[in-house]
Amino acid sequence: MRRLTTRLVAVLAAAASSALLAGCAKGDLTWPVLEARYASPASRFADLPGGLRIHYRDQGDPKAARTLVLVHGFAASLQAWEPWVARLAPAYRVISLDLPGHGLTRAPAGYRASGDGDVAVIDDLTRRLGAPRFVLGGNSMGGAIAWAYALAHPERLNGLILIDAAGWPRAARPGGGSVVLFKLLGNPAGRAILARIDPTPMARRGLRQAYVDPALVTPALVARYVDLARAPGHREILLTQNAGPRKPVTPATFAAIHTPTLVLVGAVDSVIPADDSRGLAGAIPGARLIVYPGVGHVPMEQIPERSAADVRAFVDALPRG
Repeated sequence: MRRLTTRLVAVLAAAASSALLAGCAKGDLTWPVLEARYASPASRFADLPGGLRIHYRDQGDPKAARTLVLVHGFAASLQAWEPWVARLAPAYRVISLDLPGHGLTRAPAGYRASGDGDVAVIDDLTRRLGAPRFVLGGNSMGGAIAWAYALAHPERLNGLILIDAAGWPRAARPGGGSVVLFKLLGNPAGRAILARIDPTPMARRGLRQAYVDPALVTPALVARYVDLARAPGHREILLTQNAGPRKPVTPATFAAIHTPTLVLVGAVDSVIPADDSRGLAGAIPGARLIVYPGVGHVPMEQIPERSAADVRAFVDALPRG
């Protein structure tokens, strides 16, 4: 693996050099440009400890009996939840946010994101917004942050929704592409190279892998991912992201989650294997598992109608309080 990683770094170095010589490397976009493109009338900003300026949207009925808080995955943004917001906001208060290093959220120079830090962001923001209890949902990396929040702050949750969630402990698969990528991210030379090359081809390939249906991977979707990755400081944060909790995680870790839990997963997820979600559902006491045939890593975008209906059934069945 070390030899393979070294060769890949060399290949990327050559590609980066060619891109730079050809003038293809893309620099940062300014905040005014990004906000003009991707903010909406629902966009709001909150100043939180540590110099963070969090972009969030607080939509739906502010007096609803249930509040949903939704956390996106790695390199994504709150935009990923808009298909659910359109279907759930009429019935609930729905808060979505951009984590540090993502979307339109600003972080100070030198900021290093972590799972514990993201848990703190969710806690600070929801308290600031007057949401003492809520249902927390997370996709991919956001799923790992959601279950970590459930362990840290169970008293604040009515329910937990894990969508193709990261964090299930398992041995790395030999030869897996994601293993090589994370090796590159852990290598200073690899991070420096990835920070300088045009991210468009990589984004397009990754999105096709995640979305399964190529019709969903539109030029506008690819452009949004690439543009938001070019926000000032975002690439540095993304390339040094440490989303995992500090303590070692074993299957027994999840037995401590007593929040009512719904686990949703696409059966053909090639980013995080569906068996990881099966593991989570089996380890969390009383968790309900729904597997979607033919669906990939982002059910909330690939099958929004069906997945939102399953969320609504789960939320409406939760005990009051």
